[in-house]
Amino acid sequence: MAPGTPLRDGLDRILAGHTGALVVLGSNAELEAISTGGFAIDVPFSAPALRELAKMDGAIVLSEDGERILAAAVHLSPAASLPTGETGTRHRTAERVARQVGLPTVTVSASMSTISLFTGGPRVVVPRSDELVARAAQALAGIGVHRERLTASLARLTDLEVHDAVTLRDLAHVGQRFEMTNRLADEASTYVAALGVDGRLPALQLRDLIDDLTPLGSLVQRDYVPDDAEAMPFSGLTRLDDQELFDIVLVGRALGFGSDLHLDSPIRPRGLRQLAAVPRLAAGVSARLVGAFGDLPGIAAASHADLMAVDGLTEPAARTLRDTLAHLGAHTAD
Repeated sequence: MAPGTPLRDGLDRILAGHTGALVVLGSNAELEAISTGGFAIDVPFSAPALRELAKMDGAIVLSEDGERILAAAVHLSPAASLPTGETGTRHRTAERVARQVGLPTVTVSASMSTISLFTGGPRVVVPRSDELVARAAQALAGIGVHRERLTASLARLTDLEVHDAVTLRDLAHVGQRFEMTNRLADEASTYVAALGVDGRLPALQLRDLIDDLTPLGSLVQRDYVPDDAEAMPFSGLTRLDDQELFDIVLVGRALGFGSDLHLDSPIRPRGLRQLAAVPRLAAGVSARLVGAFGDLPGIAAASHADLMAVDGLTEPAARTLRDTLAHLGAHTAD
């Protein structure tokens, strides 16, 4: 059904020709039991053939994989007792057929210029390609805006971490930005998927915007996850609806910290996010540094001799670590 597929090409041709159609995607014994008339053709599928067959009354039956046209001009008689919210003859028949035989059924409406899909539930109107492109572009623009706000929130968090001044409120703001960006990314992904081959460029743009967010978000959460927590702090934010996500108090509570903490309660980072940015630091050394000194302020205050006592930390890496943290402190002070 996505733009660029042969089936969608055929449906768009029918729509452009201002005719209607009823197409069943697949065949089974239940469909045959309610089918009369028409003629079997069993030929390879092509968009022009679908367009020409739609000029006749009756339904068109395709193979389940959409590779062949099995029959055309078929009269379908689903049970009239099946519930339907549709009023048009074609749509009413399509909904009942989908409910009765369990096969996806597609209608093309000439009067409303729409393509609709029935899968056993309410009708789903298939968006036009230009509508999907517009929605995807809007979602990508929104992600860009929230990405900038997230970057600003992370920069502020870094400044507060260096000066040992982070509060639960500050972490809540960062978590809020991550969740908003992720929700927009999920929405954009549905539009990109629906665009099919036309979604290649938006897909690349989406990937460029969000590819680094998962590892970055993981580092932030590992920095602040409570010792007795069963899940990462940001996981609780998925339970908030869009309106609740704008309430920083609810966001702070959803992070899973103890009830004795309020938004202005101080919390300390372990320092994993900052250590990940230190060049020449071998894998596993960051965790050992946190284990040895407890948190970022402890690591920053450690002497050279104390750092060298950490297993796996080389002399050059220790100097780089101290220089990086000192530069970070000087940069944020500026």
